[in-house]
Amino acid sequence: MAKLLFIRYKSTKNIFEGGEQGSQKNYNVLAQLLGEENITTYYVHHEGEKHGLLTYLMAAWYMLWGYYWGMTPKRVRGIVDMAKDYDVVFVDRSVFGIIAKRLKKAGYKGKVISFFHNVEVLYFAAKVGKCNPVRPFLLRCVNANDRYACQYSDKIIALNPRDQKELENRYGRKADVLIPVAFRDRYNRPTYTEELTRKRPLCLFLGAYFPPNNEGILWFVQNVLPLVDVQIRIVGKGMVRLKNEEPLLKDIEVISDAPEVEPHFEDADLMVLPIFAGSGMKVKTCESLMYGKNIIATPEALEGYELNYNRMGACCTTAEEFVKAINSFIASPRPRFNAYCRQIFLRKYSEQAVVDRFRKVLE
Repeated sequence: MAKLLFIRYKSTKNIFEGGEQGSQKNYNVLAQLLGEENITTYYVHHEGEKHGLLTYLMAAWYMLWGYYWGMTPKRVRGIVDMAKDYDVVFVDRSVFGIIAKRLKKAGYKGKVISFFHNVEVLYFAAKVGKCNPVRPFLLRCVNANDRYACQYSDKIIALNPRDQKELENRYGRKADVLIPVAFRDRYNRPTYTEELTRKRPLCLFLGAYFPPNNEGILWFVQNVLPLVDVQIRIVGKGMVRLKNEEPLLKDIEVISDAPEVEPHFEDADLMVLPIFAGSGMKVKTCESLMYGKNIIATPEALEGYELNYNRMGACCTTAEEFVKAINSFIASPRPRFNAYCRQIFLRKYSEQAVVDRFRKVLE
């Protein structure tokens, strides 16, 4: 059985952020195929570690030479040395594409696989403010690593056709395999609620403090909420910060850093996902499918997912369309548990649904 070195961004006991949930899925499926005993995980960062001013200054310096946050020439040399004992190196984020470059330059004979959670230069362009003085240097570093991952990896994995096309246009390489966002099924129940959506529906927005999330929910609160009779709850890591910053949210329920999200999904009548920018696929959409929720979302939130929008809920591009879709649930209540969404999750976006695609990458 092949031995695999899994390069992961950080260790964490509680996985809240979308990227880390994607990393965990990758690890789970690889462990299923190879056995956990044949996988060694190398963490670039560890939960709870403290960083002083000198650490940040050194990180900024190394970024100028193509080493993303946490990477240094010494650490990359250490990884190259470790890799001699492994048949496969799986670089879980393309921002560490310099590892693929150094492995191949050092004559590594095994297989290097790089996973693109996004086209990272687009993701960071949306994440980092245009006035941030670090922005041009960070984007240059991230762009270089995406290019290294494309140039030096034996196999690259992207999430969806849009990202694949972007990689081809930017770096001249198509992904070898497309593997969408997927989850280990955490919601397998003998029975599910048969309750109907309430006359005053509870709309749930799930998302961490992050510019596209912040902009999307503020747009919804300003342009849609005044026109519909609903409750709204915002759940996400760091979102209390947004509430403190924005008067628009002063009367809205915001739960930040929730230890468990399942109770909030179960309590919700509708998921509202007003996301207008980004790259990759939205993890919150996959999670909503897993819990069998009715979903009202923008095209960006649904990017990469193959869904019947009418059975899912609705795909909306304007405030008027959001209002119409929500009012349709108010006028004609439907089951809070959307069996169609749950079945689509099991068929296409569960870990078991993507095992064969990972097997193809390892061949």
